[in-house]
Amino acid sequence: MWKEESNKLSIHLEFKDFAEAMGFIIELSIKAEKMNHHPTWNNTWNKVDIYLCTNDAGDSITEKDRKLAKFIDEVLVKYKLK
Repeated sequence: MWKEESNKLSIHLEFKDFAEAMGFIIELSIKAEKMNHHPTWNNTWNKVDIYLCTNDAGDSITEKDRKLAKFIDEVLVKYKLK
């Protein structure tokens, strides 16, 4: 599901509805804050696009991004994505 392009990891997700998308975002934001790693994302209704790169590393992909992507994959197991 993850794409690696333009020095970013990205993923496009479609959830059942807005509430489910927001629940996912809230869960992700708590982990990201604990990691001091803040992804760029867009949310429109049930759609969430996430972009990961590390600003302190010249906006490139680092192990920090890969760890957060792995966490996101683990969280997504409990959601039924479209």
